[in-house]
Amino acid sequence: MTFPANKRKIADVLPPLVVGILILALWELCCRLFSVPSYLLPAPSLIISTFVTNAPALLHSLWVTLRVTLIALALSVSIGTVIALLFVQSPIIERSFFPYAVILQVTPIVAIAPLIIILVKNTQGALIICATIIAIFPIISNTTVGLRSIDAGHQDLFAINRASRLQNLIYLRLPSALPYFFAGLRISSGLALIGAVVAEFVAGTGGSNTGLAYQILQSGFQLDIPRMFAALFLITLAGIALFLVVIGLSRVALGSWHDSVIEREV
Repeated sequence: MTFPANKRKIADVLPPLVVGILILALWELCCRLFSVPSYLLPAPSLIISTFVTNAPALLHSLWVTLRVTLIALALSVSIGTVIALLFVQSPIIERSFFPYAVILQVTPIVAIAPLIIILVKNTQGALIICATIIAIFPIISNTTVGLRSIDAGHQDLFAINRASRLQNLIYLRLPSALPYFFAGLRISSGLALIGAVVAEFVAGTGGSNTGLAYQILQSGFQLDIPRMFAALFLITLAGIALFLVVIGLSRVALGSWHDSVIEREV
């Protein structure tokens, strides 16, 4: 059964929107009926009014956190893609270095962030490094798998036509790797944001050039819980926005030819 594009979009957006509205309404109702103190659980209306009051400071902190996130994501994509290409071209390189990529992935960033912040004199640079370390592994892993997941028939066709190694890479491996790359990018976009926030928590720096993590810490120390929730809400919105942007990019790149996107268009 097929649906028009507009109805399909409404069907995708409406159910989660209704659930979100119901949750917020129930939250507001419980806070009012049971007179829950704002320092325990503020009502959504109080969070919204607090956000409006503190919007300039919170939005500035959001931009600081997003700047670290976007730079870290760009670095993880650039470095991770190059590493994946090297892994595919040379199995010896993969066997030698892939375990260290796994070690970086499984090592808690909270454990190594203080060391990075001490070694790197520039605080923003240290935050970017921490976020990059967290976000890079899905790019390396997914892109490597994608570069190897090529159709055997297509590979034989390229071999029969004596395609060069470069032609094999550009016209066969890279298109095959794109769906895997974007799947990894969806994960890395969220991890880069998490890494930036966690690194800001560990750094704990104040001043005018601080991110949302510092706003949360400061609000907690001052027991300004509505402001804390407003900062958390901004972090959540930023993560959702990054995820939607990546989905949009994947549809632009894959929408005309790959089954994973074309099937959603039916």
